[in-house]
Amino acid sequence: MDAPRSDALVRHLSTRQRAYVRTIAATDFIVIALSVLGGYLARFSFAGPIGVTIPYGVVAPALALTWLVFLRAQRCYEPRVLGYGADEYRRVAGASLRLAGAIAIGLYITDVGVSRGFLAIAFLMGTAGLVTSRWAARKQLHLARIRGEGWSHRVLVVGDAAHVLELVYTLRREPYTGYRVVGACIPDALMAPQAQHLGDVPVVGSFRTIVEAATASRADTIAVTASGELTASRLRRLGWQLEGSGIDLVVAPALTDVAGPRIHTRPVAGLPLIHVEAPDIRGAGKIVKGLMDRITAFFLLLMTTPLILLVAVLIKIDSRGPVIFRQRRVGQDGEEFDVFKFRTMVINADEMMAQLAEQNETNGLLFKMRHDPRVTRIGRVLRRYSIDELPQFINVLRGDMSLVGPRPPLPREVAQYDGDVARRLLVKPGITGLWQVSGRSDLSWEDGIRLDLYYVENWSLASDLTIMWKTIGAVVRSRGAY
Repeated sequence: MDAPRSDALVRHLSTRQRAYVRTIAATDFIVIALSVLGGYLARFSFAGPIGVTIPYGVVAPALALTWLVFLRAQRCYEPRVLGYGADEYRRVAGASLRLAGAIAIGLYITDVGVSRGFLAIAFLMGTAGLVTSRWAARKQLHLARIRGEGWSHRVLVVGDAAHVLELVYTLRREPYTGYRVVGACIPDALMAPQAQHLGDVPVVGSFRTIVEAATASRADTIAVTASGELTASRLRRLGWQLEGSGIDLVVAPALTDVAGPRIHTRPVAGLPLIHVEAPDIRGAGKIVKGLMDRITAFFLLLMTTPLILLVAVLIKIDSRGPVIFRQRRVGQDGEEFDVFKFRTMVINADEMMAQLAEQNETNGLLFKMRHDPRVTRIGRVLRRYSIDELPQFINVLRGDMSLVGPRPPLPREVAQYDGDVARRLLVKPGITGLWQVSGRSDLSWEDGIRLDLYYVENWSLASDLTIMWKTIGAVVRSRGAY
């Protein structure tokens, strides 16, 4: 590697990574300190520490420092997990709860009289605060990456032309992840004397000049995707060439849209085999999910009853017709049911649809118009903030729907499904889902289907809670709601 290397760029990115880790650590310490202080005040502020022999002036700071050290020991500050996926949140919450359990056991064994109430409040506040502060920091990091403020890795993609284009599309679809493609290397046989492009990605080299192409394009990451010419020995030699260069080597398998918990790497005969677990479609988790759906829907229905009554009156005043709109939809295993929504259109909306077919603003099997003349005045407000979907809590109580799941399709849509799309029907449709927190009506048909299939294959109770949390922001922003 005699060519000028991108050491300055790598050092710049590494410096920013270290600065981000230090910021996270400092924020964690502030959250922990405030939580410990809050636990002390909540426990002793009214009665006061009368008769207390434990020196909390020493115990509280020691607890805060131990907590921070424990987070570091549990690898909660590794750059590879910061800003990506749910693993960061799981590590922080898991480390905090394990420390709380260890301290509780230790105090029980030693019979030290530290207030259990103080510890319980401190750890509950701290765990929630740590997860929330990490989420806020991640949002700021994502915004910086989207704005192109230097927080992204410069990626050189290596592989066959088709796989290169697929990986480029995947990385650009979610720019907040921090991988910006700056060039591509394709097989020698496809190289031409003149400059080439794959789409708008410049081809900067062949498989013989990967390292030189990386340094010339100032890439700090080489992403290798599928190719018949990239043998195991060739890939191994590439790793050797990159030693000490500061350039990371990542391998993108052809398997996509499979979440981390289903993937396990097993070394067999010197090969890192990727074991992919089957999706949990009918397991015990589904029983728990169904129980949580019904309990949550019941309480949400009670809490929103005043709003539901107010909306019903406004709909009656705004236009003639029923308050509740019933529409036939297809649920799990192809079973049809009536979905309940507040009526947001005029009563002859179906008859008008044929006249508006040419103004459809989406592709695929859906019909969407940003300014649909069939929508009533109050209906526009209800749709903007998803208030029209409140009656669907009744569908959840009846077992037709889930709180989180794929979008409930119409029978005419299902009639045109192929084998892949039909997998959406393996689970109950949801009031919200990945489609709603990712743009709703602004999504293309293909992206909506991709998100639904991803949910079916990779759902978990943790992901459901995450989607419900994100739904609040999606409703407030009302992006894609029309």
